[in-house]
Amino acid sequence: MSVLRIGILGASRIAEQALVEPARILGHRLVACAARDRTRAESFAEKHGVERVLDSYQDVLDDPEVDVVYNPLANAMHAPWNLASVRAGKPVLTEKPSASTASEADRVRQAAARAGVPVMEGFHYLFHPVTEHLQQLASDGTLGDLLRIETITHMPAPAEDDPRWRPELAGGALMDLGCYGLHSQRLFGSMAGGRPSVTAARLTPHPSGVDTAFDVDLAFPGGVTGSVTGSMTAPEYDFRIKITGTRGEALAHNFIKPNEDDRVTTIVNGDRRTENLGRRSSYTYQLEAFADHILHGASIPLDAEDAVQNMEMIDRVVELASRTDITRTR
Repeated sequence: MSVLRIGILGASRIAEQALVEPARILGHRLVACAARDRTRAESFAEKHGVERVLDSYQDVLDDPEVDVVYNPLANAMHAPWNLASVRAGKPVLTEKPSASTASEADRVRQAAARAGVPVMEGFHYLFHPVTEHLQQLASDGTLGDLLRIETITHMPAPAEDDPRWRPELAGGALMDLGCYGLHSQRLFGSMAGGRPSVTAARLTPHPSGVDTAFDVDLAFPGGVTGSVTGSMTAPEYDFRIKITGTRGEALAHNFIKPNEDDRVTTIVNGDRRTENLGRRSSYTYQLEAFADHILHGASIPLDAEDAVQNMEMIDRVVELASRTDITRTR
């Protein structure tokens, strides 16, 4: 087998850029999809070349021609359907966050381990040369000894009917954007003395019951400090990572959407350099890596255990934020 036969849960907007276009580029098949509204699923299938529409999500999991499952459902539905995919013996590429809580993520991890079924959380940024270059700069001495890692994740407000405004669907800025920021901090743990811990956190509440913004402070065992800030009511998109060391700093201008801005700028000993790392979509790199793992046994840096660790940090942010009345709007 050299081509993945993919089943899609739902008919979400993110699926077009996160899966449909990468699958077309890489030559994988979209064999089935289902949605709560069959008419919507039929429109999705017709638009994107999905081979057939089924009546339910479970029907997609049970389809013998589906090799792997893509889960882009609302956040609160990630863990239940990731678990269902594992029970059906189908590897799953899940949108982030993979669960609503660390305990949910752990149930998926345990089930995946027992069944030997891969579960990969969709932190696509990790596979792009922009992120790989940042890791190299942080580890090869270019920046000197690391001092601080800062992640910014800002976006304009979603539409009023967007699931991100609904607490019962595990919405909010922390779940949508903060999971990226916290994951990016964890990525540099091996270069900063170990896994970071959350030392302070603030959430900005919204009348709907979700948070619209967050500020998180982190500390690494080696003395490096970190911060993650985010907002889903910002005037424009702003997705940056800045790494500061004793010799200089490195900035990824748009680590989440490098296909729109692939620059990494370094300033070392006063010398400024900007490199362009390529506009190929990070989602294409991600599907390529997932397919290589499923088809050829290649290793991947994301698994169900990594998903648990990220959700543990999100839970810790919520815990610490609940102890303070400090809120900040953006």
